[in-house]
Amino acid sequence: MARPLRIEFSGALYHITSRGDRREAIYEDDDDRKLFLGTLSEVVERFDWLCHSYCLMTNHYHLVVETPDANLSKGMRHLNGVFTQATNRRHQRSGHLFQGRFKGILVDKDSYLLELSRYVVLSPVRAGMVKRPEDWHWSSYRAMLGKAPVPGWLSTDGLLAQFGKRRAEARARYQRFVNEGIGQGSIWENLRQQVYLGDDKFVERMQAKAEIGENELSIPRAQRRGPAPPLEEIARRYGERDDAIVQAYATGAYSYREIAEFFDIHLATVGRVVRKNMLPGET
Repeated sequence: MARPLRIEFSGALYHITSRGDRREAIYEDDDDRKLFLGTLSEVVERFDWLCHSYCLMTNHYHLVVETPDANLSKGMRHLNGVFTQATNRRHQRSGHLFQGRFKGILVDKDSYLLELSRYVVLSPVRAGMVKRPEDWHWSSYRAMLGKAPVPGWLSTDGLLAQFGKRRAEARARYQRFVNEGIGQGSIWENLRQQVYLGDDKFVERMQAKAEIGENELSIPRAQRRGPAPPLEEIARRYGERDDAIVQAYATGAYSYREIAEFFDIHLATVGRVVRKNMLPGET
């Protein structure tokens, strides 16, 4: 699995996740969730982030954040570190709360901001925790709809403005957009090199913007590998189709969609094969 994202520059958009150590719960109750949101508020203000969307689950969380300054890692150290200390004090315990470091995906804002924000607030629905996204009180969705107060640190107008000029109309269209996403395929079918959500041109632009090659330390491990073998070669090398699919995905060079098209199978089939045959945490 690729190391957490190291590419940082002004104006970058990220999908951030962080999981509990040994996949255990990071929130034991609603007070823990309130404590986390309070810490997130401090981070957004202190590091001048734009938080477009969030969802707190049980053993992990999702954030969609934009960094006007190139300070993602600094902000994440503060967020996870301060929350760990605070919740450890509250529950009179010590030790790690999170599993390693955060995982970050660099996102093409123009192409994927809306879809990604929808994906995040639908997490409780996909997990079977609620039937409707508005039934989950620990995401940005209710605030987006005006069904809960909008915290000062949550950026709602940028998303809503893409659905209409009037707030009521924009909220109604946004709600329809989110509901239409229930049951749809995974947004990660278009993930590139395990750290980019965008097409090849986006990857090239981001690497150039971050001056990859000038600073070797900023390159995630997946990008320091040599060029991946062509899919034809992988298919020849591994006789069984499922083995070839797993190996192709493990290179970090091919998306679900590219693998599905090569093997002439459905995207969902690729996902099932990968999840079945790769170790926990590798996908």
